[in-house]
Amino acid sequence: MANQGAKKRKEENARHMSKLLRLIIACNVIYIVVRMVIFHSSFTWKNWIGLVLTSAAYFLPFQQLDNMAKPTFTDDGELEDGGFDMSSGGVCEYLHDLIYITGFVQIASILSDKFWYTYLVIPAFGIYKTSGLIKAFLPGDSEGETEDEKTRKKREKLERKAARGKMIKGRAR
Repeated sequence: MANQGAKKRKEENARHMSKLLRLIIACNVIYIVVRMVIFHSSFTWKNWIGLVLTSAAYFLPFQQLDNMAKPTFTDDGELEDGGFDMSSGGVCEYLHDLIYITGFVQIASILSDKFWYTYLVIPAFGIYKTSGLIKAFLPGDSEGETEDEKTRKKREKLERKAARGKMIKGRAR
């Protein structure tokens, strides 16, 4: 019964990595068959670069996810940890997003080469996230931040209540 959770996670990770591998293979096969065989007359050197780029964009995140999903064993061969939880957020989620965006770009680029511009979403999102991190470290006016309506109303209500309390205490008896 011990390590039941680790065994379950090991099996879930193996299934998940298998699904990702099938997705990558399916996208590559569809791209190669349709773009290189059926539309071979419009296949140029730029498409070869795109194929190499998408292959690298599949390989690097998949390798990182595979390393995260690997279980760890003790010296005597007993399962110690089932690997990283693939359904968690953070870096794991970003690596999955890279694989899914790459699959979309690869399949959609069969229809039009303009879909390669979708890859610009990745650095744009990185800049967006980094700018928030950088702003947190820059000295700035923290009072200049805008408060939402709910917080503003709550603050005003507390101010009114505090002012009313002072007036009641100020009455003569």
